[in-house]
Amino acid sequence: VFSGKVKAANVLASAPSDRNLGAFKELGCKTTHCNSEVLQHCTVVFLATKPSLYRGLPRHQAVPAPPAVPRDHVIVSVAAGVTLQILEELLPAGTKVLRVMPNLPCVVQEGAVVFARGSCAGEQEAALLKSLLSSCGLCEETPESYIDIHTGLSGSGVAYVYLFAEALADGAVKMGMPSALANRIAAQTLLGAAKMILDTGEHPAKLRTDVCTPGGTTIHALHELEKGALRATVMNAVEAATVRARELGKR
Repeated sequence: VFSGKVKAANVLASAPSDRNLGAFKELGCKTTHCNSEVLQHCTVVFLATKPSLYRGLPRHQAVPAPPAVPRDHVIVSVAAGVTLQILEELLPAGTKVLRVMPNLPCVVQEGAVVFARGSCAGEQEAALLKSLLSSCGLCEETPESYIDIHTGLSGSGVAYVYLFAEALADGAVKMGMPSALANRIAAQTLLGAAKMILDTGEHPAKLRTDVCTPGGTTIHALHELEKGALRATVMNAVEAATVRARELGKR
């Protein structure tokens, strides 16, 4: 809707109450309280309900509720931990299912999104989904096994970056810079560094080396980060979040 790829009038959102539909109404989307109405009028259906509503349900109670999903429909699940196998068991045989994992910056169209397709979804469905979600930022098709890793790297990783940005700004405040200015500069520093990785295609280690001069400020600062085991700590954080995502998926 934000990118203009889909007209707001062509979007139909369903929720049990109006509480979660206000944002859609403000954008000009149609709304309803009936899931089956979405199935009747939309061929691409995103399921963004809580994972607990999927697991353990007998097929006739699966989300979305009856009527059965037509064969020309594409079902896209955003529920964390709900595997393609579970989705295909809950939905009618032959349903074209894809599983998506976005991250928070999608709300400002700078997100990182990965998706995997079920056994009945083909190249056409994958291309359609990628076309739609690319407006949210980076969008990549991956094996389903990568989705939990993406959660540890990018879903939870946004919080790691916020923590680092806060620490950067606090360091500047400690040295005498006003907090508001320090926060803006820290954010721009992260934005610029990330853009250089994407635009140049260089490995981060190469770009880091380019900033360092012999005996300069950067190498002295990097020495302090190494003493604090920054790299090992961040790697451990990604591992911990990935392991937790896998645990939640098994429940």
